[in-house]
Amino acid sequence: MTQYFPASSESWERIDPRDAGFDADGLKAASDFAIANESKMDRDIRRALDNDLFGEPEGLRDVIGITRPRADPHGMILKGGRIVHEWGDTTRPDITFSIAKSYLSICAGLALDDGLIPSFDRPVAELVDDGGFDDPQNKPITWAQLLQQTSEWQGTLWSKPDWIDHNRDLDAQAGEGTLKGKTRDMQTPGTFWEYNDVRVNRLALALLRVWKRPLPEVIKERVMDPIGASSDWEWHGYENSWVDIDGKKIQSVSGGSHWGGGMFISSRDQARTGLLMARGGAWNGKKLISDNYIGQATTPCPINADYGYLWWLNGAGGSAPSAPHTSYFAKGKGSNVIWVDPELDMVAVVRWIERDAFDGFCGAVMKAVRGS
Repeated sequence: MTQYFPASSESWERIDPRDAGFDADGLKAASDFAIANESKMDRDIRRALDNDLFGEPEGLRDVIGITRPRADPHGMILKGGRIVHEWGDTTRPDITFSIAKSYLSICAGLALDDGLIPSFDRPVAELVDDGGFDDPQNKPITWAQLLQQTSEWQGTLWSKPDWIDHNRDLDAQAGEGTLKGKTRDMQTPGTFWEYNDVRVNRLALALLRVWKRPLPEVIKERVMDPIGASSDWEWHGYENSWVDIDGKKIQSVSGGSHWGGGMFISSRDQARTGLLMARGGAWNGKKLISDNYIGQATTPCPINADYGYLWWLNGAGGSAPSAPHTSYFAKGKGSNVIWVDPELDMVAVVRWIERDAFDGFCGAVMKAVRGS
């Protein structure tokens, strides 16, 4: 099958599942499974956050970024770049929670490609002098450690202290009596993995300092426009995340929607991003993202085999046992997922499926691959 790159959402080619090597009934069963296992999250995202969606300590769960109600379950599957299956409204920009982290990772990759960051193994403090890396705990932190969530950065950013996500258990539901938000002893940077949104936001601010321009502007110019994405996606920060950069007030974006804000984007635009990654950063003959970045981003963290540079990996089968080990994912609460498999030349986007059901969706899709 020849490689295909969609020119625009309106002219996106479709392919019969049989011609793409799939059983049509099997794909329908996969999307039916996703719809039947719709997220239990309140459709009013603001209300969900106000009702302690993330299990925050009292006094720190205030919402400081915009929210909008979420959509119905929806998604799509690409094979060879063409739409092989689609369900629901895939054109509506929708809140996507931590999938924004993977876009943040791409912004870091572009900075590496341009030489703005000479190496991800260098300390952030060499390039960022805003007080956030002066502390002895923070001074040795590298870009790689921020990207891998092993930085152990310590401090408060946008009114949120780093310890708000200490002891965070991604498998736990709010109110289950976890230790989240209980302070613990800090570890040496690079020796401890913890999913921490304050530290990801610190990375976003550091990248803004390096780029000296809004990150949404960077990703629009370098990625989204070249791949033919729509013009209605948005990426927001918080009401208090405005900083001065060379005399201009610029909002530092968030790496998720933990306290509101974040990325609002359609499934079709996410599928384009996934296809760009699946094609090694190339789009219709033009290299947009380097092999160097993609190789590093999809290399397992030394202390978490399921995690790369803000992308979830599957080499050890830990992210989705029913998906191939060649797959990797952008994941956000909800769940919202971009599933990328370069070897299969397949991309799937699934929105608002229960977290525990996502692997079942993967299994149903793989069962639909004829001959499997």
